[in-house]
Amino acid sequence: MIRKQEGFTLIEIAIVLVIIGLLLGGVLKGQELITSARVRNLISQQDGVKAAYFGFLDRFRALPGDYTQATTNISGATGNGNGNGQIEAAGAVVAGSKPEEDVLVWEHLSRAGFINGAYTWAATYSTASAPTNPYAMYLVLRYDNAYADSGAPSVRHNLKTGNQVPADILAEVDRKVDDGNAQLGTFRFSAFSATGTAPTAANCQTTGTWKVTGTVEPNCGGASLF
Repeated sequence: MIRKQEGFTLIEIAIVLVIIGLLLGGVLKGQELITSARVRNLISQQDGVKAAYFGFLDRFRALPGDYTQATTNISGATGNGNGNGQIEAAGAVVAGSKPEEDVLVWEHLSRAGFINGAYTWAATYSTASAPTNPYAMYLVLRYDNAYADSGAPSVRHNLKTGNQVPADILAEVDRKVDDGNAQLGTFRFSAFSATGTAPTAANCQTTGTWKVTGTVEPNCGGASLF
């Protein structure tokens, strides 16, 4: 008696391979959509805050966070800046001003209606005092030189994305809004962090090239220069 051989036919194997291919394609496409959404979110955040910054400057002829008449002219504002033209992390204190203008900036922008939310000044960053990026790290708008440069960075106003952003996400943001170089243009790498572990520059970019091959560093940051 000849035993009937059991196993998969070529047609069955082909069907299984097609199904596996569709599943893998769906997973990869899903990851691509998630990445694209995060890139768009970061770009939207940066553009929104920059528009708010210039809108505030146009309306009040002063910088948010640095505005000396905020408590008089902005409903709900709890503090003023020192009016020296710089949004500082630890500015000089004058009558009625707060030293942490880089936190106060969010109160001024939100209470004046330029950004969503209702942030209130505090001496430290929290979800009540500052907005966060998609990775739950705080956005920072201040006058400093904590960003990458091919030479020596100059002190200027800049908006930091916050840390814990993967290098490949920042690379895509840079390509879409600027020149793709982490040390040049208006969008660059930044090792700054308001809370948590600060990014390591060598893990995120080398001489302006974002590191996006191999194991991608999950803790990086960027800065939009004004």
